[in-house]
Amino acid sequence: MTSSAPATDRPAILGGDPAIDLSHDEAMRWPILTNEDEDAVLRVMRTGALGVSDETAELEADFRNWTGREYAVAHNNGTSAIFGAMHAFGIEAGDEVIVPSATWWSSVMPILHFGGVPVFAELEGECLGLDPEDVERKITDRTKAIVVVHLFGMPSKMDELIELADRYDLKILEDASHAHGAVYKGRQIGTMTDAAVFSMQGNKLLPTAEGGVFLCDDEEMYEAVIRLGHYERLLDLTSMNKYLAATGLGYKSRMSPLSAAIGRVQLRHLDERNATRNENCSRLGRHLETLGCIQPFLAPEGIERTYFEYLIRYDEAATGLPIDDFTRALQAEGAQLSAPRYPLLHQMPVFTHGIWKSITRLPDDGDLREYDEDDLPGTTEGNGSLIKLPAFPNADDGLVDQYCTAFSKVLAHADELPRQPE
Repeated sequence: MTSSAPATDRPAILGGDPAIDLSHDEAMRWPILTNEDEDAVLRVMRTGALGVSDETAELEADFRNWTGREYAVAHNNGTSAIFGAMHAFGIEAGDEVIVPSATWWSSVMPILHFGGVPVFAELEGECLGLDPEDVERKITDRTKAIVVVHLFGMPSKMDELIELADRYDLKILEDASHAHGAVYKGRQIGTMTDAAVFSMQGNKLLPTAEGGVFLCDDEEMYEAVIRLGHYERLLDLTSMNKYLAATGLGYKSRMSPLSAAIGRVQLRHLDERNATRNENCSRLGRHLETLGCIQPFLAPEGIERTYFEYLIRYDEAATGLPIDDFTRALQAEGAQLSAPRYPLLHQMPVFTHGIWKSITRLPDDGDLREYDEDDLPGTTEGNGSLIKLPAFPNADDGLVDQYCTAFSKVLAHADELPRQPE
């Protein structure tokens, strides 16, 4: 069937004009670095204090003021901060930690190095966070903690997860690396649980060159994190931990003062830059929601999400158009789309081939957990229906409106679009 619609109304994949002809370059530019960042870095360089510096302590103070938490420890990256959290939680050989599978490996892999055993739980479909019902099913007498990831900037179902943790006496770590500035029912993400970690790697909402921060309100946890990776700070403590100052525990996790300088500037601009992303992404999301086959993960009532990345869910059954063909048609319109960035961890060889056992150094007595790539069918199916869009971190100059047009045009002609052979 050949459409008689004007070229401006026909999908580009059928010979029409692409809906998106504006440049993505400026709208996608990230991180935003200005003379303010440059001046901050030069100021630190001129002090000559490129290892241990007051700049890092000032960044920690900024985070304490921003979140209201009692303690903040800056790290060389978010992964190191999660290592610190697992030590602070007292994870030991055989302890189980419930984790999501759809996340960056740093949320999970540090557990193994303390002899802990990750237990993967399903994601729920509304917020892409851990499903509280499946979390409860996975709790055993070996469970010690839960790692909650606010995936792509959408807060997880914290009321239910905190209630579970309280009932079963479990620790919760918030991996808030995607959610700087997000708010859950009036409470800032990173402030609600035993501890939280923010990554500040270069593509995060609060970017430095590399960096992370651990946050808590418990002095013993704070000192445990210092003990593990910040030997140079042990002499400042009054507890017995100060006697480990000559050795620490074999890790070195301090943050570069140059990264701290950038982080301090970026934190000052976080709210305004989040607001730009939020406006662009929510404007597109409101349009996509009207199309009837797309879940744009707009923030529920009482939630203020952020957009580290912009993921939508496409309902293939509602249109009869396979997701790959749908994506291909949108790309022909000039849209920049891709699959979700994270492979599901429970399907990765480090788990399915048993490599994780050598990391934990647990005795393989036949009682160790086995991981199956067919586990978590809900997460697996849901991941296959997700599409990653640009997060539009800068002024879009009409680019978002062109994306709205592209989606509408493609779906209006869904029956005519070419299908790739299966």
